[in-house]
Amino acid sequence: MSEEQVSSDIIIVKNLIKQVAVNNGTLEILKSISLNVKQGQSIAIVGASGSGKSTLLGLLAGLDSSTSGEIWLDDAPLHTLNEEQRTELRAKKVGFIFQSFLLLPALTALENVMLPAQLAGFENAEQKAKELLDKVGLSHRDDHYPNQLSGGEQQRVAIARAFICQPKILFADEPTGNLDGANGKRIEELLFELNQQLNTTLVLVTHDPKLAQNCQRIITMDDGQISEDIKEVELSDVV
Repeated sequence: MSEEQVSSDIIIVKNLIKQVAVNNGTLEILKSISLNVKQGQSIAIVGASGSGKSTLLGLLAGLDSSTSGEIWLDDAPLHTLNEEQRTELRAKKVGFIFQSFLLLPALTALENVMLPAQLAGFENAEQKAKELLDKVGLSHRDDHYPNQLSGGEQQRVAIARAFICQPKILFADEPTGNLDGANGKRIEELLFELNQQLNTTLVLVTHDPKLAQNCQRIITMDDGQISEDIKEVELSDVV
């Protein structure tokens, strides 16, 4: 990579291919994907079901490994790392928000948010968790368990948890998919607010056209390939 690439791009993808074995041979899910993402940019990945969106997101986040190709994540060669090394990299630099929330049922909202910071060895994990729960409007629910929270509240806890280690990159897979319109709007506002406040790079998969339009860049996938890449726009132009 050139010095210019290292300084301006936090994600660099080159000729990424993902294949899986099936009964009658091999299925190619991703077909030679190449992509650059700048630090602090917000990007939506859209496309029909089965187009490869979530597979691409999982590879970018280091949750899975590719068949071939390169992924550079904040200058780290993700494609050469083993599972243990990828886990360590994710702990330091990556946040992830899932459509299904994935909160631990035996932990309170506060404990769920604290957990990543505790695992990372942060001394002020509880204080940071309380500050983030306050930021997402749930300081009054910090002692409640997930089954005592609504879907929208659970997703807000998940967002607080994703941001507690101040990741450089936040990946979100259908973050508003299980929410009604009002809660989805609240989650959307929180994502972009925190993205801008912390200069966190935001990469999300969504079927929601309004959520996609609020990103600086939209990548459309079709049959495992990028069919359209709408370049970044000025924040003032984003509706």
